[in-house]
Amino acid sequence: MNYIKPFTLSAWVLLALASTATVQAQVAPSKAIITVPSVTVKKAPLSENELQRWSHLDLVKDTIPGMSVDRAYAELLQGKTGKKVIVGIVDSGVDIEHDDLKGMIWTNPKEIAGNGIDDDKNGFIDDVHGWNFLGTAVAENLEMTRIIKKVDDGSAEYKNALAQYNEKYEKALKDKQQVDFLLEVHNTIKKELNKTTYKVEDLTAITSTDPKVAQSVNIMNQIFTNAGPTFDPEADFEEYREQVYDQLNYNLNKEFNGRTAVGDNPDDIKDVKYGNNIVFGPDKEKALHGTHVAGIIAQVRGNNFGGDGVANNVEILTVRAVPDGDEYDKDIALAIRYAVDNGAKIINGSFGKSFSPNKKWVYEAIKYAAKKDVLIVHAAGNDGYNIDETKNINYPNDSEDNIKEFADNVITIGAINKVYGENVIAEFSNFGKINVDVFAPGEEIYATIPNNKYKYLQGTSMAAPNAAGVAALVRSYYPKLKASQVKRILMDSGVALPATVALGENHESKSAKESSVTGKMVNAYNALLMAEKLSKK
Repeated sequence: MNYIKPFTLSAWVLLALASTATVQAQVAPSKAIITVPSVTVKKAPLSENELQRWSHLDLVKDTIPGMSVDRAYAELLQGKTGKKVIVGIVDSGVDIEHDDLKGMIWTNPKEIAGNGIDDDKNGFIDDVHGWNFLGTAVAENLEMTRIIKKVDDGSAEYKNALAQYNEKYEKALKDKQQVDFLLEVHNTIKKELNKTTYKVEDLTAITSTDPKVAQSVNIMNQIFTNAGPTFDPEADFEEYREQVYDQLNYNLNKEFNGRTAVGDNPDDIKDVKYGNNIVFGPDKEKALHGTHVAGIIAQVRGNNFGGDGVANNVEILTVRAVPDGDEYDKDIALAIRYAVDNGAKIINGSFGKSFSPNKKWVYEAIKYAAKKDVLIVHAAGNDGYNIDETKNINYPNDSEDNIKEFADNVITIGAINKVYGENVIAEFSNFGKINVDVFAPGEEIYATIPNNKYKYLQGTSMAAPNAAGVAALVRSYYPKLKASQVKRILMDSGVALPATVALGENHESKSAKESSVTGKMVNAYNALLMAEKLSKK
């Protein structure tokens, strides 16, 4: 699964986040397309409220490069009634019982809950709110691990997988050393302060001359500075530890087979009778990623707690197909088809991987979705790579040769942060002037997680549902527009990135034209204006 938290603590120790600068600009006339204003950058920290909803704010009115969602509701959607849109979430599962998703969950009208019968005869018993293709499985290998576990057939794929595996395994071992060291630092601070949780200002109370304590204070001061206002040492160190240890214990462990719990043959696309109807999986806490994605799109607006979703008239259809590791091509292909067959008009895919042995199954599913007028919104990936390069392909994609698209219903989304300027593209975000279409907010996004909680997460996994939410708005209020038209609207109506942007893991300054097909950021206000105009033709 390519939803890793890109700001791991390893990076926090070494790098400071971009300055929380904002921009000042003149307010454009109401109901006019928002363009890039002449801006003066000033340094000003975001308030807590601004941070929680920055992706909904407006570059012109709020001096924050959000998607102008609040402005769209206030100025364009007042008094209008949209059509309900089903959005398929192909992910790790969704906590459909979360209070902030009440009324936003799809219910199969043809299925009688709990009777143990396949009432709608679609092959899935009691699929009342979706389907769980993973059953009780949670952890999985990466695809490269699965490839090298097989007999070396001398293929280029095997050789590439082995090389990438060795590189990733060595890095994981180094990360383990680092996380163990950081946990020791954290425990030293906790012992000195005699409390579990602490903030940067608490460090000033430590007066010990012990060299180990002094070193720990210095390290923690640096991490607090680099990590930003949402950093929580106890929770985030544990998250980092779990991430690193899961890589070694499951993702890269050649002795581990996570598919045993599923009970199917993952290399047989016709073996479809597997999984169950528990859409958040065997451990609801492990549905964190999918629940966050669902919340970005659909958490209830204006209820005075948590965050607000982008779209107010949607139903979330959950398809659990993405484990803690790399997804199987078979599961993704079947998940797309399931969502399409049950009425989804948009499918969000916040996942991805470097190898795809059965990619043709996914390609056929994408083509099937295209025939049924379904838009697929896909995350570009979090490696800081140019995915136009063959060695960096992020699967699934919509071009068998990585150049020419075979369908016009897939839109690939990169991630931006909350600071408009040369550094607006998130450092972790993949890019590419052929294979990334447009960017959307993906850093420090506040949304639902299991058991009625909320969390800031970041990644192109968060950018994709932000864009999917805007697509849902367009399809709700302008239902006659086709999936391909909605894709073009999201791309063409976006607000331009700065002429020069820093791209990738090396943070190289490049023309915005090198970042994506459009060199733009998704904007809900502009998208609705363009949809209104196009729907009248």
